[in-house]
Amino acid sequence: MSLREAVESEKFVVTCEVAPPKGVNMEHVTDEAELLRGRVDGINVTDLQAACMRVSSLATCVLLKQMELEPILQMVCRDRNRLALQSELLSAYALGVRSVLCLTGDHVVLGDDVAAKPVFDLDSVSLLQAAQGLIEGRDLGGNELESTPTDMYLGAIVTPGADPVEPQIYKLHNKVRAGARFVQTQAVYDVDTLARFMDRVSDVGVPILAGIVLLKSAGMARYMNANVAGVNVPQALIKEMAAAGEKDKAAKAEGKKGDFKVKTSIDIAGRLIRELKPLCRGIHLMPLGWGHHVPAVLEAAGI
Repeated sequence: MSLREAVESEKFVVTCEVAPPKGVNMEHVTDEAELLRGRVDGINVTDLQAACMRVSSLATCVLLKQMELEPILQMVCRDRNRLALQSELLSAYALGVRSVLCLTGDHVVLGDDVAAKPVFDLDSVSLLQAAQGLIEGRDLGGNELESTPTDMYLGAIVTPGADPVEPQIYKLHNKVRAGARFVQTQAVYDVDTLARFMDRVSDVGVPILAGIVLLKSAGMARYMNANVAGVNVPQALIKEMAAAGEKDKAAKAEGKKGDFKVKTSIDIAGRLIRELKPLCRGIHLMPLGWGHHVPAVLEAAGI
């Protein structure tokens, strides 16, 4: 079942993210993807995540297609001009990739090569417009295509916890008008935050999947609160992770393997999914290297 078919069936949709490697060994990606088989409706493949050079999203998506899995191509505007972006959209479609998540992308100053030059010829809205134009048979220059990617399924992102949130709501409507047919959110840890946001965008008319980043430690949670715009991990969850970390330290001191942080992270994510489920059409999991724990998260959530 394709992502589009899953969404149109009105089931509770689950997507998960994988990151290509900084090197050519794809085993970690394929192993994580295999664990997701039959458990998720689509696998997002990040596009030079955090502005760090890696194997491309497109190559990884093609590999997942060869495994008979459902990839979601992430495409950022940072590294390519409009010609290259449109070319890659057509290339992905020609190779069997149908779902595309359009993003502006992190600036290169956040990456691992500050000498890299950013492009940003387009932003997320104009990239969606470009992709929608291709679906309708023309490129951004107004030139007609010989054939069209008619069932390309376009997605976008939004940050429900942004403060102020009004610019996010305004831009979300622009993204939907530009061609977005599904939406994944930045990480949400507060149910009331998502509830308020969903109430304000009830007229948007496209399915919204709430994002969850798996918490690995209290320090990670504090870092996101301080550095990731629009993300707020409540203090109660930070205390849970901190207590788990102390238990792990105590177990290690006794020569034992604790794994309390892993267990607590899984419990928190499962609990959040259960609480968020009535508010949205699905969940988007961002495990950040903990993809092997996603099956346990889904079991904890009753999915």
